[in-house]
Amino acid sequence: MHAHRPRTPATERTRRWFMNRSLLLGGAAAVATMTGCSAGASETSGSASGGARSGTPSGGPGGAGGMGPGGTEVKYADFTGVTTDGKVVDDLFSIHSTGVSTDAVVQAAQAFLDGLSTKVRRASVFDVDDDEWLAWSNVDGYEREGARMGDLTEKQRNLGYALLGAALSADGLAQTRNIMKLNAFLGDYNGGGKETLTEGHYYFTFMGTPSTSKPWGFQYEGHHVAINYFVLGDQVVMSPTFMGSEPTSATYNGEKITLFKPETTAGLALLRSLTSAQRRKVVSADEKGGTDMVAGAGQDNLKLAYQGLAAKEFTSAQRQKLLDLVGVYVGYMDDGHAAVKLKEVAEHLDDTYFYWIGETEDSSAFYYRVHSPVVLIEYDAQSPLAYGENAQMGGGGAPSGRPSGMPSGQPTGMPSGGPGGGGMGMGGTPTQQHIHTIIRTPNGGDYGVDLLKLHLETDH
Repeated sequence: MHAHRPRTPATERTRRWFMNRSLLLGGAAAVATMTGCSAGASETSGSASGGARSGTPSGGPGGAGGMGPGGTEVKYADFTGVTTDGKVVDDLFSIHSTGVSTDAVVQAAQAFLDGLSTKVRRASVFDVDDDEWLAWSNVDGYEREGARMGDLTEKQRNLGYALLGAALSADGLAQTRNIMKLNAFLGDYNGGGKETLTEGHYYFTFMGTPSTSKPWGFQYEGHHVAINYFVLGDQVVMSPTFMGSEPTSATYNGEKITLFKPETTAGLALLRSLTSAQRRKVVSADEKGGTDMVAGAGQDNLKLAYQGLAAKEFTSAQRQKLLDLVGVYVGYMDDGHAAVKLKEVAEHLDDTYFYWIGETEDSSAFYYRVHSPVVLIEYDAQSPLAYGENAQMGGGGAPSGRPSGMPSGQPTGMPSGGPGGGGMGMGGTPTQQHIHTIIRTPNGGDYGVDLLKLHLETDH
């Protein structure tokens, strides 16, 4: 066993207490607890046939929109992953050489660990099959383990960023850093979360020991970011990876930051390439809810049926636009392993479904899903919680010195929709200023679980 601060029953109670309290408080008090983050409706069965609907109870443990594991947290030993019907499709993944070296990420991980104090390192390293993999959350105030970036020295933080730089593409690193910056912007904007709504409230944990031959991985997690990165030899699984932001565009410390434009435009490009007959199969009759994401934190064993239209009914040009869309999300991995993953997705393209909820204008708030045996992607423009005129501030309102990028209208109080209106019951009109995204590997692929099982079974 690796030496680390164990997750005691008290710690587990704290995590679940946080989720349950958010549910019980509801409304403004819930947002005060959860500052700046949304939760989707969760079904006790852990299954879903489509997006969560506005008006359903939201914010419960296991919030599908990314709230956190809460009471529905799955243990590693019980993990099956996202499936269409509870049954894992066999023989999708295999142990093989990709031809893409992982030396750089192994060396960067080891350098980061070597730079930590003994105490912090002990608290940051877990076994490769530890439940800690699954205990991530999108909530800013969620109790996390590991090395907190804001508590490290500048040299240690730089080693952490070097690790992210080795694991991610240039776009992936920029996206992650900009999410962190806009998290700090949100803290300045609403005057709350002085510890959590900062650039420093992000944590590294490690599962196993960095190695070019033995399985290991790391998790980088905080408000609106959760990167799970598993390594086995030269194979990499970077899922689930959750990225979001509220706001998605603002000026922070003189830097203009805009997020999720590639995800937005690539989704629209694919939808607009479809014929009217195809659109009728892709676009749901349901109205866009405050939050429609179903595969967020705590949904590791989600049952999710295919919806929309399969790419086997697409033209060659439409199929390419689908691959371009997937490439945006996969492209946040380092370039070599992104190409490997995209090839895997292409091999199952006929069985890849595209699904849409909402309007289709450039500025519309919409939801879309890409779903196949080997990839699940969700994009969800959600109701405002802590930014904008329709946001519920949940304790404090905006500071008198408003950061650049803040809208001219002061944030208002509780929206007229009341509890249950979407996204922690906040109501309000969904907007592209609050976006959540996630990419998963269905059928046991998340966290590299299937590869680890194969590794152990074959005595690698």
